[in-house]
Amino acid sequence: MLRDDHKSVERMFKAVEKGDLSVVPEICEALTVHATIEELVFYPAVRAEGGDAKEDIGEAVEEHHLVKILIEELGQLPSEDEAYKSKATVLMELVRHHVKEEEDELFPKVRSELGRNRLLELGDEMMKLQANLVGQPA
Repeated sequence: MLRDDHKSVERMFKAVEKGDLSVVPEICEALTVHATIEELVFYPAVRAEGGDAKEDIGEAVEEHHLVKILIEELGQLPSEDEAYKSKATVLMELVRHHVKEEEDELFPKVRSELGRNRLLELGDEMMKLQANLVGQPA
């Protein structure tokens, strides 16, 4: 589920790179939901059960903090503002860095430490929360 979110946001990033800033609010919403799910479900489980993987959570949380600051700043600017595209670009760069670390380092550790059944349980919990956050039935 988290990887699917990453892919979805990356597709929107490509649109921004082609000059379509109209998707930035959608990116911000998707990232906000994604970060909330990770912070409320995934990261606490990794901290509690993740062995070596829990060492990576602190940095991930700090990256989320920076993402939230950029999202807030983007939400206060009109898309015509000179800084809007720059902030969107920095947001994309930060998120891409974060995604690479999660997918290349954190996720393999978590898979090894928590196992398939626990990951399936977490996936169900995250999907229910996602449905609640976006107002869709689980």
